[in-house]
Amino acid sequence: MKYIITGGAGFIGSAVIRNLINNTQHSVLNIDKLTYAGNLDSLSEIVSSSRYSFSEVDICDAERMHEIFFSFQPDAIMHLAAESHVDRSIENASDFIKTNILGTYNLLEISRKYLESLSDQKKKNFCFHHVSTDEVYGDLKNEDNPFTEQTPYSPSSPYSASKASSDHLVRAWGRTHNLPIIITNCSNNYGPYHFPEKLIPHTILNAIHGKNIPIYGNGQQIRDWLYVDDHARALCLVISSQKIGQTYNIGGHNEHTNLYVVENICECMEELAPSKPKTVKYYRDLITFVSDRPGHDQRYAIDASKIENDLGWRPQESFQSGLRKTVKWYLDNPQWYKRVLSGDYQLNRIGLKE
Repeated sequence: MKYIITGGAGFIGSAVIRNLINNTQHSVLNIDKLTYAGNLDSLSEIVSSSRYSFSEVDICDAERMHEIFFSFQPDAIMHLAAESHVDRSIENASDFIKTNILGTYNLLEISRKYLESLSDQKKKNFCFHHVSTDEVYGDLKNEDNPFTEQTPYSPSSPYSASKASSDHLVRAWGRTHNLPIIITNCSNNYGPYHFPEKLIPHTILNAIHGKNIPIYGNGQQIRDWLYVDDHARALCLVISSQKIGQTYNIGGHNEHTNLYVVENICECMEELAPSKPKTVKYYRDLITFVSDRPGHDQRYAIDASKIENDLGWRPQESFQSGLRKTVKWYLDNPQWYKRVLSGDYQLNRIGLKE
């Protein structure tokens, strides 16, 4: 099979590509605009594979994407390219509207035209797999049941609203144009190669540098945490299943408060990095509560029973095992995050400029 992966230099996209190249015989064309969160260093272990290729393209560039589709002749597309940081969407939503909505529209239209050009046999194999988020469902009260695939959409942030819009577009193209589509909605991912503006890598790097570890509000917001390699395995399983028209929620079975997550990172750091910066006695002393994010969702929780029952997928990592692997990876790979943060803008933004 020949796959186009959009956003393949990003956190989840690079994990998917590493999984495909290392564990299958499929070929991959990685399409990525290489914004601040895209990093080809995350693909260094597979870049020499003859089954991997890369093209630096914006998915909003319809002409270039059309050329790529018709020259590469993919059997399927996995669409992961997205602007994904809630705080950035609150500050300025324009990139989120452009990439997440207009970019998805471009890909759907190009896929529709490409599909029309294929032989009947190749049409049977083609699939548009759209990768989305549980944030489209809004949030839950502590006593509510987890999100299912039938949960109504109720996005809270500009980011989640843009992803909800893209989900609706994909379903509309599936119904109106008979485009063979699958949608997956995942919970919060974590693991190696994660851009340091997100909670877990941000906390790890601030601890390494002896910087304050900020927590919004009282830290009691609850998220379901999914190790990125478990997610990558799930995505590859879903697209190979050819369950056209289906939606699958993918979760880690790990609901924890933000404060619990940060405290557990500090415990891991005590074990794995006992030689602290001079000003730090205990890593947890760096925890600092800050003003809450506007419209902050209280709880996300995924019911992943459908993908387990239909496809036999379950996460392999517990939260504790995945978190320990993640902390150790950042401690062992300073060259990766230092290259990611090589620009003053990014260093200043997350408080790590030295």
